[in-house]
Amino acid sequence: MQRLQVLKETFFGLDPVQQQVLIGTAVAAGGILAYIAHKRRQVKTIPLGEGWWGAGEKPLSEDEKIYPFKVQTSDEEIEDLHERIDRTRYTDPVEDCGFQYGFNSTYLKKVVSYWRHEFDWKKQVAVLNKYPHFKTKIEGLDVHFIHVQPPHRENQKVLPLMLVHGWPGSFYEFYRILPLLTENQDGVAFEVICPSIPGYGFSEAPHKQGFNSLAAARVFLTLMERLGFSQFYLQGGDWGSFITTNMAQMKPQCVKGLHLNMFTSTRGFKVLLSLMIGPYLPFLVGLSWEDVRRLFPFFEKNVWDILRESGYFHIQATKPDTAGCGVNDSPVGLAAYILEKFSTWTDMRNRDLADGGLQRKFSLDDLLTNVMIYWTTGSIVSSMRFYKENFKTNPEKRVDAKTGIYVPTGLAAFPGELMHCPESWAQIRYRNIYSYTFMPRGGHFAAFEEPQLLANDLIQFAKKVEKL
Repeated sequence: MQRLQVLKETFFGLDPVQQQVLIGTAVAAGGILAYIAHKRRQVKTIPLGEGWWGAGEKPLSEDEKIYPFKVQTSDEEIEDLHERIDRTRYTDPVEDCGFQYGFNSTYLKKVVSYWRHEFDWKKQVAVLNKYPHFKTKIEGLDVHFIHVQPPHRENQKVLPLMLVHGWPGSFYEFYRILPLLTENQDGVAFEVICPSIPGYGFSEAPHKQGFNSLAAARVFLTLMERLGFSQFYLQGGDWGSFITTNMAQMKPQCVKGLHLNMFTSTRGFKVLLSLMIGPYLPFLVGLSWEDVRRLFPFFEKNVWDILRESGYFHIQATKPDTAGCGVNDSPVGLAAYILEKFSTWTDMRNRDLADGGLQRKFSLDDLLTNVMIYWTTGSIVSSMRFYKENFKTNPEKRVDAKTGIYVPTGLAAFPGELMHCPESWAQIRYRNIYSYTFMPRGGHFAAFEEPQLLANDLIQFAKKVEKL
């Protein structure tokens, strides 16, 4: 009140001309602020673009039909696998090293022994075929997906949902969460589509350079349109996070909600200020004490740990064909390369364990089924190329990095994720956050590790968006 009185006295102490100038300045400033606020709220999109990734020249027309598909195997395929396993040479590990040097070969021998003598691939093929599989041609590529309907549609709201995996995962990551999403949950159920990223598993690999997350986003938007969905929900982690975010940027009118379990923000003054002040006065810079616990000491958790865990990234983003050459021909090498990520990316502390903590969250049948999807399709090299295509140029200068995301967004922050992104940072990119949840446990492979936690968060997010 005292300040207001001083302002009044100051204003009325001015001559009429000065008062008019002051009023005009205030109106102009208000107009500028209103314009900035309007521009910030205004939904921006990125161009869809176009592409052709098939072999040879693009034909005049493309078959747009959707065909049923079944995963198959043969005795010859299994015999070849066993022969290759039997010829494996191992190197003894350093004493007491756990998984600090990578996949410990002592434990690897146990995994491989199970794979060779107990793992039943034919049984797992039947598990894979539990849900309906399909393929359709988009931009010259055979795109594989599973399409799971709720068992009952009456007395519930059925929402279309696409789940997108990452590397070194596959559509199989979602087999644990599918029953939870398609069942009636407080009057809500999802009709779920899980595609394989082109170059992964049963989706055809691009034959031409340049297939990045933007191209994958466009292909998956076409897939949803072809299935008859004009509006739908999206969920993703790892590459799935990038692809679904791009889908929301390309066609926000189609995306009712975007739910992510891995997300990043752009750098800037706000982030820098958070790093300087956050450890001491977190609430001044929009951080919570949980953010502080997950972020700091920053160098140790976000620089040193990332350097130790990103060797794969550098070679796959530069020379993927070299990186994949050996593991494409060696099933044991492939298993070690893939399963080491399921150890460390689930919990960094697993590096100190002789067995990598692999069976704390996963069964060997589930882990080896994911490996077999890569092995039987020979897709490890083409999956690695996705890194090269996305990092040929500076990703921060791409159009999607410069464009905000305006669709309703739900963010699930799992404590074991490789990098933590506080809500205040996420708001820089994701302009319409409906929910941000600190998950109590779980790491990078959220749907595979903690299906119930992820399903609950996704359902609650959708109910908020639907106002149920």
